[in-house]
Amino acid sequence: MLKRITLAFICFTLASCHMKEEPLVIGHRGAMGHETENTIPSIQKAMDLGVDMIEIDVFKIKSGEIVVFHDDKLDRLTNAPGDIEDYYIVDLMQVIVDGGHKIPMLQDVLKTIDNKVALNIELKGAGTADRVNHIMNYYIENKNWSPDNFIISSFNWDELKEMRKHNPNVAIAVLTEEDPVEAIPEAKELNAVAINPYFKKLDEQKADEIHDAGFKIYTWTVNEPADIEAMKNIGVDGIITNFPERVN
Repeated sequence: MLKRITLAFICFTLASCHMKEEPLVIGHRGAMGHETENTIPSIQKAMDLGVDMIEIDVFKIKSGEIVVFHDDKLDRLTNAPGDIEDYYIVDLMQVIVDGGHKIPMLQDVLKTIDNKVALNIELKGAGTADRVNHIMNYYIENKNWSPDNFIISSFNWDELKEMRKHNPNVAIAVLTEEDPVEAIPEAKELNAVAINPYFKKLDEQKADEIHDAGFKIYTWTVNEPADIEAMKNIGVDGIITNFPERVN
């Protein structure tokens, strides 16, 4: 009897040693599988679904505000034409997004989240770093936001370098579309905390190499249950998804 208990304990211990931690659930543009992406209802839905983090995209428009939107052009999702960066805020506020929503400013998203979950701000447009940093600092100093609840990412690595000039401490994640291992030197230069790869470019060997270099992995955009399970099996630290409920 004692031998069986001891054996069972050893087996349990070994299994525990090999168990991977559950990845963070990161809502992509809020919960865009349920609500129009990057809108306040999408942000709220992600929170209702219990995410650990929300990812959004930002541009700096002509009048200087930081607004939350994914595309360079308004055409796909709104009733208006043209480049979002060419708009003044007074005109952009008249634009209707699919579902009858408005394009929010970054501050609107921050008010909605209210420091309850972490926020990954992807710098989509050029010239966003300075103003985003200013807004983050304001919310940290005046609205009791934790600095740990901000992470900045971008495919535009020059914009990440600009952010690092403004803020030596903010967490940075380097977004990649191709082989994520190639981003390791850039991530080291930026003193980044993570590399955010396209999940189809990631395998266990590459994940191990990224982890061995000291970086977390927040992979995008993983929606199908089989793909989510595959990413869990290779030990990613976070899964960016349109359907947060599928990750749990």
